Amino acid sequence: MHSDLPLEQLREHSPALTLPADFESFWNDTLALTRELPLDVQREEVELGFPGLRVFDLSFAGYGGDRIRAWLRLPTHPEGEPVPGFVEFHGYRGGRGLAHEPHLWPQAGFAHLAVDTRGQGGAWTAGATPDPHGGTGPETAGWVTRGISSPATYYYRRVFVDAVRAVEAMRSIPEVQAGQVFAGGVSQGGGIALAAAALLDGLAGVVADVPFLSDFPEALALTSDYSSGYGEVLQYLMVNRDQERLVLDTLSYFDVANLATLAQAPALFSVALADSVCAPRTIFAAFTRYGGTDKEIAVYPYNGHEGGGAHQAWRAVEWVRERCAA
Repeated sequence: MHSDLPLEQLREHSPALTLPADFESFWNDTLALTRELPLDVQREEVELGFPGLRVFDLSFAGYGGDRIRAWLRLPTHPEGEPVPGFVEFHGYRGGRGLAHEPHLWPQAGFAHLAVDTRGQGGAWTAGATPDPHGGTGPETAGWVTRGISSPATYYYRRVFVDAVRAVEAMRSIPEVQAGQVFAGGVSQGGGIALAAAALLDGLAGVVADVPFLSDFPEALALTSDYSSGYGEVLQYLMVNRDQERLVLDTLSYFDVANLATLAQAPALFSVALADSVCAPRTIFAAFTRYGGTDKEIAVYPYNGHEGGGAHQAWRAVEWVRERCAA
């Protein structure tokens, strides 16, 4: 059933990935450039008639000032006190969904920001945010190879900046406790959340379930599914045979196993040992290299890329509540 190394070896798995010499300066410069632009959070209430819940169509200025769309869901309390917040990023090809879709976090009493991933949405859940920058050269269908010829033009540079700005937008909401904002997601969403934890100070915690975008060299070596996100890179290299070094160099700036070394927020990971999309060792690579000391990983021995599903979602709620109480 297991698709990777035995669990005992996985727990010790810490590959010596190479960080680019200008890794931190690249990200510091990127964020400094972004923060020259106003965050410009705007919201408009959507009347759904739900008791105990207000929903807003929210947008903010992400990378390059591009408008990033999200749904803000606020549970209402008679006392009107600010509540903790959870910023959710979505799986590959998914978007923020529709305003009326139910979500666990507002049901559990948290402000919830469901953030579009630019350019995506439509395969699993609806999205409303374009990626106006597009590509700068050849690419395979999807987003993982968009702009891959350079870190400056690579797609996930924009996505990770959008994630930082999403957390900052959530912190700016008057109904939210700015010091109690968490971030998380599943698969691509988990990888984006880890990037946000690395690039932001003061995040209250991060939940990274079966995270995608981790340990690219190992992930590419283990991937046989050409329809997956990692498979898009393989397809690209099948045609652009002389670009392997260039591609791996670009990806090293966005590898969340590298970014995780910068993160300090409390972290809850999850991994599924029968996962054929995100090999368990790639997830343990990010977990073991994670910079913060308050970290734990939930292991699901018999699950694939669906991970722990609703069971893990509730575990995350309990984990976040513990940190809010502390």
